[in-house]
Parts: sequence; C-alpha cells; structure tokens
Amino acid sequence: MGANSYGQLGDGTTVTFDGIYRPRLIATNGVVSLFAGALHSLFLKSDSSLWACGCNQSGQLGDGTQNNTNRPKMILASGVKTVSGGNLHTMVLKTDGSLWVMGDNSYRQLGDGTASPTSSPKQIVSSDVTAISAGGNHSLFVKSDGSLWAFGDNYYGQLGYGSIGFTNRPVQVVTSNVISIAGGYNHSLFLTTDGGLWGMGNNTSGQLGIGTYSNTNRPQLILSNGVIAIAAGRYHSLFLKADGSLWGTGDNSYGELGTGVGGFTNVPQLICASNVVAIAAGEEHSLFTKENGTVWAMGRNSMEQLGDGFTSTDPALPEQVYPPIPPRLTNNLAPGGDLIFTAACNFGGTYYLLETTNLALPRSQWSTVATNFIFNRSNNIFSATLNQATIPDNTPKFYILRLR
Repeated sequence: MGANSYGQLGDGTTVTFDGIYRPRLIATNGVVSLFAGALHSLFLKSDSSLWACGCNQSGQLGDGTQNNTNRPKMILASGVKTVSGGNLHTMVLKTDGSLWVMGDNSYRQLGDGTASPTSSPKQIVSSDVTAISAGGNHSLFVKSDGSLWAFGDNYYGQLGYGSIGFTNRPVQVVTSNVISIAGGYNHSLFLTTDGGLWGMGNNTSGQLGIGTYSNTNRPQLILSNGVIAIAAGRYHSLFLKADGSLWGTGDNSYGELGTGVGGFTNVPQLICASNVVAIAAGEEHSLFTKENGTVWAMGRNSMEQLGDGFTSTDPALPEQVYPPIPPRLTNNLAPGGDLIFTAACNFGGTYYLLETTNLALPRSQWSTVATNFIFNRSNNIFSATLNQATIPDNTPKFYILRLR
C-alpha cells in the first residue's frame, strides 16, 4: 500500500489512489522477507532469489538498466540472505557472507572507493558479513566478529566514527558485540549482545532518544538492556523490548509514534505495552505486528501508506489495518415496522447491505438493498432504512459487505 508513481507497489500499475485504500496483493506465495526503499521495493523468496520493483533511475534495482518497473523482476536467482534499500541505493547480503551494492553513489553510499553509480550488483566485502542496513544515503554492516562498519553520507555524524563528511570506503565504528543495525534517513541505531541500544547522527527531532536535541558523531547509549529489535524512520525511531512492549522517540508530527500526542520527544515513549513481535518504520509512519498476526499502523497517510481504508487522515494512535475489522451490523424495527440498519465501519470504502433468504446461495445471487461510501472517520457509520413493504415475507438474512 502507499505511493506507486514509480511502480513500487509492483501491482502492474503506477496508480496510487485506487479509491480502496487497502493492501494490494503483489505475490501469492514463497515470499520470506521484504524491504521498502524510498521509491523501490525488494523481497526475497524461499529459493533465496531476489526480486525488485519501482524506481530504478539510479540503478538501485540492480537489473543492469535504469528503467523503472511496475512488476516484480528477478534480480538474482539464488544465494541471497537479506536485502536493504536506502533512498536511491540497495545493499545485498549473500548466503556466503559477501556484501553487494547497487544504485546511486553521490554520497559514496556504495563504499567502492568511487562516486560512480552502478546498475548491477557490485561486491564490496567478500565474506564474514552478518547484517546490513541502508540508511537514507549511508550504509551500515556488521561482521561475524560483532564489529560495526559504515560508509557514505556523514554530514550529521550518522556513521558514528567521530567525524563528519563523506567516506567512500567502509570505516570501522565499533569493534565488537554488535548484533543488529538500523539506518534512518540521517541517523543510525544499533543493538549490542547485552540488549543495549545505541544511536548516532541527526537528533534535531529527538530521534536518538538521549534526552537532548543535539547531533552526535559518536555512538550514544540510549538504553542499557532489554531491547531485541530496532527500526529507524526519517526523523523517528522505534524499538521493541523483550517483554513485547513497543517504544518510540523523535518526531511525532504525523502521529508516527502512536502516542496520541504530537510534536517531538527526545526520550523513549511507550506505544504498546505487550504482544508486539515485529516493527517497521517508514518515512513518517510506523507499522508493527502482534503475536496474533494482526498488523497495526499509525502516522502519515497522505499516500494510503497505512492501508487503513482512508487517505489524508493521520491517526495519532495505532489502528489494526490487517486483517480488516468487519463492520458490526445491528438492526431494529422502527415505529410502523420499517427495518433500520446501522453498522460501525472501521475502514473506509464502499459498503453494501446484502440480503438473502438462503445462505447456501452464492454471494452473486444475494440482493443489494443499500450502498454507502464511508470516507470520514468521524462519520463512519453505515445506515439504511428498509420500508416494511420491501421486506420479503420469509425471514431474510442481512449482511454488510465491503468492496475488496
């Protein structure tokens, strides 16, 4: 879901606003992991093949061209362990521990010693890489000895090695104990083996969570223990604790922290107290998954990126977006015998009131007795009144159905 002007949704179109505002199916099976860059999308299949779609103006899809594609295209047939997409570049970690890059190199984010882009995967490190993360215009990776390395844009100190400016070759930032990394637009986060959370780079929105709004070009300790997963957005950060609680810090102008309070915060705030198992940070929105498999979202929704059935409405609190919550239909008899229906519709879209006297009939043979397009959260009630004269003599069954 979301913006699609470059075909980054991979649904065969370049249409963003489809009038449905819900998730679109891209691949039916075999997908095991995925990553969204700024304008392109990447995913891996169970056969370790790499697929990509969307903007390719800098060669970030790695297919040897600079042509955009609105359908997933296989980039590498096998041997891929994980992938990460930045603003206009992509990092690929292969199963043999080698690191490959492609795309824009204006900020030296490919780490190959040049400033030249490449539209085909190019090897940077031959072995021992265990984790990767592409920031906006910088890149991070971890080696098997727990050391953290970085290259690319360092204007805000996001590489964390004590200086600012570009570097076109990997520079060691931390010598050991790093297990996970996350590159934001101009800041970086990493986890250590003891569950400690560290950050460096841009902090003007409080995204480092260190109690100040000052940038730092050296890693700063945010939390000393208990953190198991991290995600970095444009100006906000998310982290998941071992107890299943979700926390966030930084910019909350669009509700991306999901706390119900706008503005900035420079200390971590509790978003969800328990049962969270996975997190992701977009540019100005956030997503998380709970133990029961439900997906929740909050933040900016100008391009339908929340998939909640609405657009241009930015929820300040987390809302379940998948699977869609069905409307709760109620009905009662009005004076004179008319049948009044109301339903609380949790998501936008076109809703139909259907009736049938035989539940065994296919849905196509049910009758549509009322239609209502729900667009505004403040008025998301389906209502319909059926005159007594139009109600069949035998007892009908009424249901609300949402389009897709």
